[in-house]
Amino acid sequence: MGNKLRIMYQVEPDGVALAALAAVHLVELVEEAVVARGRARIAVSGGSTPKAVFALLADYRRPWFARMPWEKLELFWVDERCVPPDHAESNYRMTREALLDHVPLNPQQIHRMEGELEPEVAAARYESELRNSFRLEGAELPRFDVVALGMGDDGHTASIFPHTEAIYEMMRLVAANRVPQKDAWRITLTWPVINQAREVFFLLAGAAKAARLKEVMLGPRDVERLPSQLIRPASGILTLLLDKEAAAQLPATDGQGRGLIERVG
Repeated sequence: MGNKLRIMYQVEPDGVALAALAAVHLVELVEEAVVARGRARIAVSGGSTPKAVFALLADYRRPWFARMPWEKLELFWVDERCVPPDHAESNYRMTREALLDHVPLNPQQIHRMEGELEPEVAAARYESELRNSFRLEGAELPRFDVVALGMGDDGHTASIFPHTEAIYEMMRLVAANRVPQKDAWRITLTWPVINQAREVFFLLAGAAKAARLKEVMLGPRDVERLPSQLIRPASGILTLLLDKEAAAQLPATDGQGRGLIERVG
């Protein structure tokens, strides 16, 4: 690729401050989308760091709860494990317990991946859900207002794992991806769909992420081994929200904790 990518990152001192930053960032993006288009369609990921953000958003005592235009929000998922929705490993269950059970969203606003189905069936049904929700025609891609991503210690993002078929999936919106290293199937948005979003951000915390994050953002391109390098938003801007430990091996930030990396190719 010859296009330029601006990687803009904000570093917070710890996980508590990071969760607050992410909550504010998400509310602001949703507000902007509602002003511009009348609603906001966002895709979220699982994991302990997003869970802390959801808990803040769901707390009616916090300012973000009142600010969030809940009635204009449509919630989708980036990926899901192939388990029932009440399973301990379900991304949906985590989101429901941390967020959905506490906020005024109706069932029509919640678009769940059906991890309890056969993987290919679940992927096909979610692709149909996207096509209907976004009113897509032909090869048109959905354009989410926000996609929130994590990154594994192995360099995966969404459920696009190293050396798996989803790395090469460019025609479908949603893939059923066999992950041998987990001995499991996953359902995932494909990387062309993620890259089409208006705003894509990684939310990362902890020292275990530092070396891999540096490799993904600054190292040579090797998407087979580091699938997170596939994330190059069409907007030309990728945002990283990080705690100090995760950001430890990136270039130094300014006095406000902000940093910038520019990549070409």
